[in-house]
Amino acid sequence: MSEILVTIAGTGSYVPERILTNAQLSVMVDTTDEWIFSRTGIRERRIAAEGEFTSHLATNAARKALEQAEMAAEDIELIIVATITPDTLTPATACYVQRNLGAHRAVAFDISAACSGFLYAMKIAKRLISDGAFNNALIIGAEKLSAFVNWEDRSTCVLFGDGAGAAVLRQAKPGEGEVIATEMGTDGNQTHLLNIPGGGSACPITTDNAGDHLSTLAMLGKEVFKHAVTRMKEAAEKVIERANLKPEDIACVIPHQANLRIIDAIADRLAVPNDRVFVNLDKYGNTSAAAVAIALDEANRTGAFKRGDHIVLVVFGAGLTWAAAAIRW
Repeated sequence: MSEILVTIAGTGSYVPERILTNAQLSVMVDTTDEWIFSRTGIRERRIAAEGEFTSHLATNAARKALEQAEMAAEDIELIIVATITPDTLTPATACYVQRNLGAHRAVAFDISAACSGFLYAMKIAKRLISDGAFNNALIIGAEKLSAFVNWEDRSTCVLFGDGAGAAVLRQAKPGEGEVIATEMGTDGNQTHLLNIPGGGSACPITTDNAGDHLSTLAMLGKEVFKHAVTRMKEAAEKVIERANLKPEDIACVIPHQANLRIIDAIADRLAVPNDRVFVNLDKYGNTSAAAVAIALDEANRTGAFKRGDHIVLVVFGAGLTWAAAAIRW
C-alpha cells in the first residue's frame, strides 16, 4: 500500500481588533518605541477584548481555514489546538472550538508546546492522516497572551500579543501539494529559560502569592536567543535535506515571529535572501503558537508563494521546543 500523502487544503487567521502600539506601551511602562523596535522589530500588537477568549480567537481562525478549504465543520474528523493560554485547565480549548464550530464528529484535544505548538500539531495530524486513522484534521495555534503578561515588566510585556491561525490538512489528491517533511525536538534541561512558573500543581496561586506575578511569562532573553538560532537552524536544515531541497529551491521561509534579530540570523544561516523570508512581527508581536500559523495564512493570501512552490516553516519556544516543516504548496 502506497503512503497516504497529506496536503494543506486551507489556511485562516484571526487577530483581535484592538491595537496596542509601542507609543501606547510607553505610557504604561518605562520604554519607548525606538527602544522596543530596535531590539525586537515590533511596532504594535493585538489585544483581545474583555470576554474574548482563546477559544473565540481559535474558532474565528478555524472558520476562515474551513472556508478556504471548502469544507464543512461537520466533516472535520480531528481538531488539535496548540496553546499555552487555554480557556480553562480542563476541558481542553479544542472542546470549546468543536462546540463553537458544530464539528460534532471531530475528536478534539489540546497540545502544549509553546511557540512550537502549531508545527507539533502539524506533525501529529500528518502522521494520523498518513496512517489512515483520519481523513482530515483542523490544526490551530491560538493564544491570549495578554492574560498572562506582567504589564509592569518592560522586558517581557512589549513582546507578546493575541491571535490565532489555523490550517486544514487532508489526504492529498493527485497533483496536489504535500507536507513533505516535519521535525520537532525538546530540551527539558532548559525549562527555566522561558516559563510561567505559577498556576500549576507545582505552584498554585493562593491569596499569599497572588501579587507576585507568578502566573505571568518570565524569560531569560539572551539565553533564549542563543538556543533559538541554533535549534531553528538545525531543524530547518533537517527538513530541507529530507525534502531534497537547496536554498535556491525555497520560495518562502516562514519563521517564528519572536524577534527580528533571530529571524535575520536564521535567514543568514540558511542562505535564504531576506526577500524570501516572511515577516509580520512588526504588526502582531510574538503570539506564541499562533505566530507561524498567522504568518502562514497571511503569506498564503498575499501571494508570497504559489502552487507548486516549496516553503519551509521553522519555530522555537519554551520547553525548550523547536520544530520545522518543508511543504510543497
